[in-house]
Amino acid sequence: MATRRGFLAGLASLSLPGLGWADVGSPAWLAAGKEGEDYVLHGLRSDGESLFSIPLPARGHAAAAHPLRPEAVAFARRPGVFAIVLDCFTGAIRHRLTPPEGRQFNGHGAFSADGALLMTSEVVAEGSEGRIGIWETETYRRIGEWRTGGIGPHDMKRLADGRLIVANGGIQTDPSDRTTLNLDTMRSNLALLSPSGEILEVAELEPDLHQNSLRHLALVGEGVAVALQWQGDLSDPVPLLARWEPGRAITLFEAAPEEIYTMKGYAGSIAANQGMIAISSPRGGAVMVFGEDGTPLATHRRADICGLAALEQGFVASDGGGGIWALGGALDPLRALRHGAASWDNHMVAIG
Repeated sequence: MATRRGFLAGLASLSLPGLGWADVGSPAWLAAGKEGEDYVLHGLRSDGESLFSIPLPARGHAAAAHPLRPEAVAFARRPGVFAIVLDCFTGAIRHRLTPPEGRQFNGHGAFSADGALLMTSEVVAEGSEGRIGIWETETYRRIGEWRTGGIGPHDMKRLADGRLIVANGGIQTDPSDRTTLNLDTMRSNLALLSPSGEILEVAELEPDLHQNSLRHLALVGEGVAVALQWQGDLSDPVPLLARWEPGRAITLFEAAPEEIYTMKGYAGSIAANQGMIAISSPRGGAVMVFGEDGTPLATHRRADICGLAALEQGFVASDGGGGIWALGGALDPLRALRHGAASWDNHMVAIG
């Protein structure tokens, strides 16, 4: 019997012009997960329905969606040496990206506004010094790299004017595994890069918070909101959410100690929408919601919850048990959208 995927592959072989995300059902998000022993990347509709599922060779961390073509790049969990370019129309693997010798992918990437370039977060394997790999996207050939101005770059976000904000997490890792090597001396920062890769500005936290790793980003206003992961004593209720706009100091968002303790020092994902910012903790089983001005609004609890993205009204979240949840407003309870086959990983990436 002919399958839908086989039928689509046959259509694609006709070299149809101008395919876009609408041709695969206009998914709202990409999300990596695990089904049985298999790792996959799903395209999810806004109601949690899976429009497609594409196999991955190993555990994925995050993905980047091409701004025009129905194409996604799935990145290995850091430190990794694979990134897969997937045709979301046919399910085919179009390209396999491998960093140059001595480099490792570090979990995230971003496209230029026109989709002509892919930028990948990377580290120099020995020492974890940060790099952004630059790839043209017709054949996904590597054409250069930029310095990030820090150690262990992770997430990155492109501003409307083409500048790039990079979260340098500050953590040096053993190149053969995820063992941390420098927690006593680590320094995290946010770096602003020009569209041509020049480091324009670097912002750091105060010295007594040098173990608070700046990790994941969401665009807010003229800058970003930042989810942090505390590498110090968990009895210290340190802030796990910050906001930064270039030209200003990093602002930390405070919350009641009991709410901070719930997060267990770990904000795993972040999303911003409608004047609110949400951070999640799979370790603590919680989602904290703040106003964009830093006012704590609510804490919601759900075991192993991590993936976050903006929803038309509020946020959508995913958990390690396969659940997909909606949060309409800060004070609304989590509402089940769907229970999928996948055990969802850390992130939900918006398309468009």
